[in-house]
Amino acid sequence: MGTKSKTLFFAFLLLLSTAHSFYLPGVAPRDFQRGDPLSVKVNKLSSTKTQLPYDFYYLKYCKPSKIVNNAENLGEVLRGDRIENSVYTFEMREDQPCKIVCRKKLDADSAKNFKEKIDDEYRVNMILDNLPVAVRRQRRDGSQSTTYEHGFRVGFKGNYAGSKEEKYFINNHLSFRVMFHRDTETDAARIVGFERLAFLGSGLSSIGYRLSSDQLTYVIIVHCVALVNSINHEYKEWDEKNPQVTTCNKDTKNLIQGSTVPQEVDAGKEVVFTYDVTFKESDIKWASRWDTYLLMNDDQIHWFSIINSLMIVLFLSGMVAMIMMRTLYKDIANYNQLETQDEAQEETGWKLVHGDVFRAPINYGLLCVYVGTGVQIFAMSLVTMIFALLGFLSPSNRGGLMTAMVLLWVFMGIFAGYSSSRLYKMFKGTEWKRITLKTAFMFPGILFAIFFVLNALIWGEQSSGAVPFGTMFALVCLWFGISVPLVFVGSYLGFKKPAIEDPVKTNKIPRQILEQAWYMKPIFSILIGGILPFGAVFIELFFILTSIWLNQFYYIFGFLFIVFVILIITCAEITIVLCYFQLCSEDYHWWWRSYLTAGSSALYLFLYSIFYFFTKLEITKLVSGILYFGYMVIVSYAFFVLTGTIGFYACFWFVRKIYSSVKID
Repeated sequence: MGTKSKTLFFAFLLLLSTAHSFYLPGVAPRDFQRGDPLSVKVNKLSSTKTQLPYDFYYLKYCKPSKIVNNAENLGEVLRGDRIENSVYTFEMREDQPCKIVCRKKLDADSAKNFKEKIDDEYRVNMILDNLPVAVRRQRRDGSQSTTYEHGFRVGFKGNYAGSKEEKYFINNHLSFRVMFHRDTETDAARIVGFERLAFLGSGLSSIGYRLSSDQLTYVIIVHCVALVNSINHEYKEWDEKNPQVTTCNKDTKNLIQGSTVPQEVDAGKEVVFTYDVTFKESDIKWASRWDTYLLMNDDQIHWFSIINSLMIVLFLSGMVAMIMMRTLYKDIANYNQLETQDEAQEETGWKLVHGDVFRAPINYGLLCVYVGTGVQIFAMSLVTMIFALLGFLSPSNRGGLMTAMVLLWVFMGIFAGYSSSRLYKMFKGTEWKRITLKTAFMFPGILFAIFFVLNALIWGEQSSGAVPFGTMFALVCLWFGISVPLVFVGSYLGFKKPAIEDPVKTNKIPRQILEQAWYMKPIFSILIGGILPFGAVFIELFFILTSIWLNQFYYIFGFLFIVFVILIITCAEITIVLCYFQLCSEDYHWWWRSYLTAGSSALYLFLYSIFYFFTKLEITKLVSGILYFGYMVIVSYAFFVLTGTIGFYACFWFVRKIYSSVKID
């Protein structure tokens, strides 16, 4: 490879690895003039402890006169997103020092709901101009850089000085800061940041209450003004048309008095909700406004881990390829020079099984179904990643990733039918319609059954994450109306093609398989074969699980694509190597074993998900645990079908290649 080729190659890798910082925004930019109205939308209440999202108005917050649900795509509904209007309204570049929203009197049920959500560490998610609200905080390692957390806490627990009784406090005063980028020529501005400031200062000591250590990690001192987020507002007389509170002064920037106490949550308590907003000009351009949300806390660790994994796998791949090529070329050359069959039998064993190696396996129809389904998953994953690399599935396009995956799965059914029928015809099968029905219904049917049970559990918890009946019906229509017909079309086209011819003839009487060594037993070799593919992806798997279960954005598709390529290479090579050893041991039952060898990596994926559950998550509720493991079963099952298909086709190509390269008498 020349210097120019190397430069282009490394430039391509750099482009892929940095693709997480480039995206095509999902919405067009909006220009705002001074004084233009800005409406904050509320999304959902989310918690990493329960994994059960709730509608914002599930709690007794201030409501607008009419609640309007924004148009949602399929992905948003499946994720439990419910975007609605709110009472929080701003005016562009007009600071509002103290805005009173409403007052609410808590009854027993509403107080109980608030306490439960505070116990479960629920966070409020809001959106302004398609930007989610974020809370700044200092990194725990003490560095000067800051990180952003999505949403803000519903409240917190603490106790007054001199008292051991734990109290619940609600964050009823919100301090927003909107950052904008201004065009110097037109004076129009675009919103590039939406933060909720959490203030903590000297006022805490004067009012005499303590916060837990967990709460302290979610606040940050900004400027020198000391404000708290939980305020027991006081007023002389409440006027609905023009409410005034003595604890909030509109005329000064020092909004909260030093003697202010936090707002407790209890039955019969009255809560006054207030907010303030400030605008700050920023040098950040509109196209880069999502960079803050996409920054990773462990970016250096991620880089090192990915490069380390890439180098190890590439090194192993090179060694394996070199050994295999040298050994095979030597075997094939010796076979073609031998004059008699007796001499060939003395050399090695893989040529001896040429009359049985293409014998149809047991349950070959089921194998065809799983191979076809694997091709469908592979095509969906590949196209989705290409779209993501090009930036069409950015986080600003809410639900776009999941919507794309569902629709691509539906339309890739034609490849599933084609692959399964082609393989089925090679095995001389005749009931292609039955195989087509199994291909169209087996995998999605199992997934739909698990999903239906999990959705019923979510529905029982009254969570907004439950998929409505209308959406469920729409999924069934996509399945039966588009996917199933496309599977039949692909199967018909595949069965019309001439059957794949075997490079050697199959004997009528099966050859007896000799006793195998312990390390060549099916169970041992299958379990060993899944370790290397899992080792190639488990680092990236950690970040994927973190983004899913800890409510973080995942947008490092450049890394993901590299890992996906490594996974394909690793599955193919480990399956080919073990298949070669198996054939040398005169065991010709390679069809299912090649599929299970690479597919066994899904077992390690599920075991790792168990480890992740007990080490990284704080889920305590039974329903939440069932949801986690239910969804991980779905992910592991899909991973099994994908990797198994990759290993099968690699082994299929390898076996046909070596037996078509030797002379068979």
